[in-house]
Amino acid sequence: MLMKLLQKTVDLHSELLGTRMRQLSENEILEHVSDILAKNQVIRENILSRILSGNETDSNNFNFGLLETDRIFHLDHIRKICIAYRLRFLPSHYFRDGIPEEAVTRARDLEDRHRTTLGGFHIVAPTKTFQLKNFNDPLLFAPIGNGYFYLVHKWGDDLSFWRKFVVWPYRSLFTFTIVSIFMSLVITWLTPESNLSRRIPMADVIIFLFAFKSVFAIGLYSFFILGKKFNSSIWNSVYFND
Repeated sequence: MLMKLLQKTVDLHSELLGTRMRQLSENEILEHVSDILAKNQVIRENILSRILSGNETDSNNFNFGLLETDRIFHLDHIRKICIAYRLRFLPSHYFRDGIPEEAVTRARDLEDRHRTTLGGFHIVAPTKTFQLKNFNDPLLFAPIGNGYFYLVHKWGDDLSFWRKFVVWPYRSLFTFTIVSIFMSLVITWLTPESNLSRRIPMADVIIFLFAFKSVFAIGLYSFFILGKKFNSSIWNSVYFND
């Protein structure tokens, strides 16, 4: 008898059910859980609404002791990345590709831990992911204050490694000029000049200048005729034809 008592086991699930039944009826439990889920849904919808509305607050009441330093970025850091990869940094209400559930969850976790309500959301993404204004692709940020932003969530695919190099000519007029010079040197090198150099002094220089003039003028004209501007001018512009 003593051995049986010593070997007796306890089903914790049954114990939990017994404890619960002594405190709450089944209907009370379902009602309680339903209230929690409904409240959770209301909170999530409220956060999503704030992200989509993009209110213009420039700071949030974060608990600085809880901030992760690898998620804090100054506006200068964001600007450099946007210019390097031809991205835009705009209020979240311009974003048209939809906010994922993970981003809402991350924002809610931040609000719970910091005991605050976040606002002033901004997003870094390619131009095509924003619904921009007529002048005539993502990272979700919340402002900390004094030009600093906190990375709330990152989603989607990573940018192509080559994007930085493909858009490099459009970073500024200086980079565009450098590329034009390089292309002109290649054209000059590929142009046969054996007969020309005997008849015309400095033929290679003339060919280079002519090539540079053509490449620079045609490239710049084509760029601006499409209503485009350099990365350094559009990174925080809300107009699509910039």
